[in-house]
Amino acid sequence: MAARNTLTAVPPYPVEHALKRLGTNLRTARLRRNLTIKEIAEKIGTGPRAVMDAEKGKPSTGIVVYTALLWTYGLLESFSELADPAADEEGLTLELTSGRVRARPRKELDNDF
Repeated sequence: MAARNTLTAVPPYPVEHALKRLGTNLRTARLRRNLTIKEIAEKIGTGPRAVMDAEKGKPSTGIVVYTALLWTYGLLESFSELADPAADEEGLTLELTSGRVRARPRKELDNDF
């Protein structure tokens, strides 16, 4: 039996809240365009259940469904700005102090040649 992903079963509250808000926003966008769930599902190439799950903000819904819905409603540009490294103030500050370009696991030196 496969291990269950607890993140999709019980996500942290801020994550759950953000997904529900996104789902509500996607539903509003669909209704404003007077489109049915079936029409949107056909347009993005998925089933109605995936659209319904996205509109409910279910964490188990694949990110590709959320992204395709944003694209369908002409809202994908905002999505592209998520996690923009230029807007990551904490990350930029940390980068200045460490100067790292890549994260690598720390290795102990060994004498095996």
